Amino acid sequence: MTPSPAPVTSSLCTCFRLRRASRRVTQVYDRELAAVGLSLNQYSILRRTEREPRVLGGLAEELGMDRTTLTRNLSPLMDAGLLETVRGKDARQRVIALTDEGRARLIAAKPCWQRAQAVIDAMLGETAIQQLHGELDRLDGLLRQHLGEAA
Repeated sequence: MTPSPAPVTSSLCTCFRLRRASRRVTQVYDRELAAVGLSLNQYSILRRTEREPRVLGGLAEELGMDRTTLTRNLSPLMDAGLLETVRGKDARQRVIALTDEGRARLIAAKPCWQRAQAVIDAMLGETAIQQLHGELDRLDGLLRQHLGEAA
């Protein structure tokens, strides 16, 4: 494993450190996914609708976005014909479904995502990745509880 480079700037702010690392990780994924015309954010939305159509509110919650932000992110995917709105059990619900074109794009994107994932995994190693995932999941659960969200 290569030695860790010194941080560009030191900060005691956990949010700053998380956001900085998140932006850089996102860049790794975005570079790979650009080959199929997707961003990591778009890929994540498509993946979450892959198994079944999703109610907008539930999809927003799973992605950790508010509904307004998700709606803004859905527009380009709908315009490109990768997602569509379908009728839900309740006519008031907005249900998002993957189209055949969206499914094909997702299939093309998976190897790109896997390459990006492999880059990050190789940088940290399997043990550190498992620890990082565990700590991030734990932090997410604690924050949801603190914010009064359903776990």
